[in-house]
Amino acid sequence: MRTLIALALLATPATAWEFTASPVCTVSHETADGALTLSYDPRLPDPYAIAVTANTQWPDAPIFGMRFDGPRALTITTDRQIVDGPTVTVRDQGFGNVLNGLELNATATALLGDTAIPFPLNDAAPEIQRFRACIAAPIA
Repeated sequence: MRTLIALALLATPATAWEFTASPVCTVSHETADGALTLSYDPRLPDPYAIAVTANTQWPDAPIFGMRFDGPRALTITTDRQIVDGPTVTVRDQGFGNVLNGLELNATATALLGDTAIPFPLNDAAPEIQRFRACIAAPIA
């Protein structure tokens, strides 16, 4: 029985939000539905990027959105997304609303066409705070 439980735990994606500072500031999270990666690379003209990788191909749609549900609910949209197979990426010069949405809410849902991928935000706040501290400090 213990072996079955251990195997089941190994077969499921990690549920923790993870922060790394090298080679660029990054926060990532993976669920059974997909993966979300937020990065900051000051060497790029648009240093902020959010990439959402689905378990399937994203549809061709004109608007990408992120809906944040919780105490500071908001929805943000853009037409600047790039879809590359199962990954949709948006780059910009600032991500204040994205950072606030991830840090201060209960769920984030990536939206493109009729596809919606939810990400629970439990335990995201400390990693987003580490991300904010990282972008405030120069990257070597």
